[in-house]
Amino acid sequence: MIDGEAVILGVDGISDFNALHSRLYDHEVQLYAFDVLAIDGDDLRDLPLHLRKANLQQLLARRPDGISVAPFERGEIRPDVFRAACQMGLEGLVSKHRDRPYRGGRQKHWIKVKNRSHPAMEREL
Repeated sequence: MIDGEAVILGVDGISDFNALHSRLYDHEVQLYAFDVLAIDGDDLRDLPLHLRKANLQQLLARRPDGISVAPFERGEIRPDVFRAACQMGLEGLVSKHRDRPYRGGRQKHWIKVKNRSHPAMEREL
């Protein structure tokens, strides 16, 4: 079982939030995989994030078209990294501790930094 998010990429390679939610381009939807929770019936949720990411990379090494592994950067969310994410039109960034097991739902130890100019912010108002 893979944890990820559906996206539609524009001609610039950037996720197009409005195209995804319009449902007009469903044939172009791709999956950005963030995590793997189980493989072949083996529950991986108790493994630390960095080992689950390694399993995800291996699982999707010869990935089918339409599935991409979301980039995973080590370190903290620096202002320059966040600015670059905003310039790319991303909704924001989430930071998770590499040694934590998977737990469903939002976690207090996650750090989520949102791009306030992203169209998704309109849903939260």
